[in-house]
Amino acid sequence: MSELQSHISKPLAESSGSRPPLRIFHSATGRCVAERVVLANTALTRLRGLLGRRGLAPGEALWLRPCNGVHTLGMLFAIDVIFLDQELRIVRLVENLRPFRVTLPQPQARSVLEMAAHSAARLQLKAGDQLRAARTEHP
Repeated sequence: MSELQSHISKPLAESSGSRPPLRIFHSATGRCVAERVVLANTALTRLRGLLGRRGLAPGEALWLRPCNGVHTLGMLFAIDVIFLDQELRIVRLVENLRPFRVTLPQPQARSVLEMAAHSAARLQLKAGDQLRAARTEHP
């Protein structure tokens, strides 16, 4: 199996040994927003992003950090884009961003969560909501 085929077919987040998975929670409700989060915090991982993937499962997310704008050039599916400030407060939501689109840079944003399309609506997320990140076994 080629590296690209392997990249496309495996889940976004894979177990990293004994470390608990990174999860994102809604601070006010305690609800788990993303159960399987992959951190893209190097130039290479941010560049690669979701390219070559066929989709994201509910509960999966790619956290681009630092980041204040994204594109879906070369992608095969739509995503929800959640712009976060330094304190992980939602500063903007772009729902159902289709392939071959570009967002404008968001000056307040310091990072971006990319999730499956319609996740923000399903989770009832809105600008101003406070999120938190934690490594925990159970949501």
